[in-house]
Amino acid sequence: MGSTTVVSAVKRILRQAGVPKTRIGHGGTLDPLATGVLPIALGEATKLAGRMLEARKAYDFTIRFGEQTSTLDLEGEVVATSDMRPTLAELEAILPRFTGEIEQVPPAFSALKVGGKRAYDLARAGEEVQLKSRRVTVFKLLPLGVEARSAGGVSDDPSVSCADISTAGEKLTEVTLSATVSKGTYIRSLAGDIALALGTVGHVAMLRRTKAGPFTLDQAISLDFLAEAAKGLRLTETVLPLEAGLDDIPALPVAPDQAQLLRHGQRLTGFPVKPGLHLATDDGRPVALVEASADGLQVVRGFNI
Repeated sequence: MGSTTVVSAVKRILRQAGVPKTRIGHGGTLDPLATGVLPIALGEATKLAGRMLEARKAYDFTIRFGEQTSTLDLEGEVVATSDMRPTLAELEAILPRFTGEIEQVPPAFSALKVGGKRAYDLARAGEEVQLKSRRVTVFKLLPLGVEARSAGGVSDDPSVSCADISTAGEKLTEVTLSATVSKGTYIRSLAGDIALALGTVGHVAMLRRTKAGPFTLDQAISLDFLAEAAKGLRLTETVLPLEAGLDDIPALPVAPDQAQLLRHGQRLTGFPVKPGLHLATDDGRPVALVEASADGLQVVRGFNI
């Protein structure tokens, strides 16, 4: 299910559990094909949704070679085919070209707007969609399980890729990669471009987001688990505190009178702290995300908790 569907499901779960009406947002759109981590923000935590959208994301994804689809994943129609299959050695040789800052054209079937309309709506209507190239950053891009293959191990784990059990010279029908990327990076486009660089075509056969900002699969829960927790009135044991979305931001304790001033958006002076973002707290309770500078503390985002 897509991100909007998940948000609707969470709203329904909270409503059925008798939770007062709560603002809900998400921290990054997921393709319909994708599984994995989707941060959901409740109440005051929705003020951090923007930070989640800006955060780095990590994915595992499988490229299936030989067929390119209209959507660059399993959902689309086949639009091009190739008998060419790359070897693992050829794949590893071209991956550095897709690491670092790269230019990328988003897929036509995407949520980007063209002339006020969603690109995927135009594409589904049969219209030609031309999206501009954008600069994104790929921080890490590696075949999964290559270390195990190099060590001579063969795994029965169904999650490992063809790369795990192939030799460097064998032809690959598909391969699973792990990538850490900046905001705005389309894994489908990345997969399609990698296939083209290898002299063939391909599409994404599996896509799983393993990390979004500070949130990982280890922390993730299912909607069913959330529903059971809500029915059992155990939501406070299930949801993470707002601070979980700010794990890279140092806390800055302030006095109650200072906290009150920050809640009203006023600047505080006389704080000898390192310049940058801080989480102002009053007796451990989040007050505001503040920017520290030589001029003092300026409120970036206040929290009403």
